[in-house]
Amino acid sequence: MGMCNVVSSPIVPGCKLSKDENGKQVDATKYKQIVGCLMYLLASRPDLAFSVCLIARYMDKPTDMHLTAAKRILRYLKGTMSLGILYKRGSELLLQGWTDSDYAGDIDDRRSTSGYVFKLGSSAISWSSKKQPIVTLSTTEAEFVAAASCACQAVWLKKILHQLRKDQNKSTVIFCDNSSSIKVSKNPIMHGRMKHIDVRYYFLRDLVKDGTLELKHCSTSDQIADAMTKPLKL
Repeated sequence: MGMCNVVSSPIVPGCKLSKDENGKQVDATKYKQIVGCLMYLLASRPDLAFSVCLIARYMDKPTDMHLTAAKRILRYLKGTMSLGILYKRGSELLLQGWTDSDYAGDIDDRRSTSGYVFKLGSSAISWSSKKQPIVTLSTTEAEFVAAASCACQAVWLKKILHQLRKDQNKSTVIFCDNSSSIKVSKNPIMHGRMKHIDVRYYFLRDLVKDGTLELKHCSTSDQIADAMTKPLKL
């Protein structure tokens, strides 16, 4: 891959991968080694989160389709080796989060992908792209489940900042581009269309009620976590 041509994005925009049952299988050990190496880079490269987590779903029986997607990430890395995260000295240490979800993006089991990004001041400190453990029936449900996962991380980050004596005295704002899921988080009555969602996701309401978190709406164009849930042109 040292002489490969570079590309502008880690995955083709709009690309959909599947198990590819009839595809030509490749060396699973080699494929796992590539994915494993890319996993290490996720600690400092949030732009790789979605693409790497996507190809990691097919380590059991990888095919040419999956290996081609993995090699594209390597081609993207070759052209972006100078990228990194800059933590500026003296910036205000305000914790903010962004949460997002696609809807039924996995064409094999129709599960959605949750994603979040947290910034402390002007730079990202935590991010995630992960397939949801349940099948949701609407975009509102998918966004609500994603917001609940984001809330867990927010609580954990606030506790770490407390130990570092950098307390977040105000409610931590989490931005979401789905107004319906924000309304669900503030509604004290479990709506009939949402009561089938696992109870553990409803603790988000308690966090909003006691002022630990505050969900705010943002436009899709300002949604930082969008790149964690779907292939975009970077």
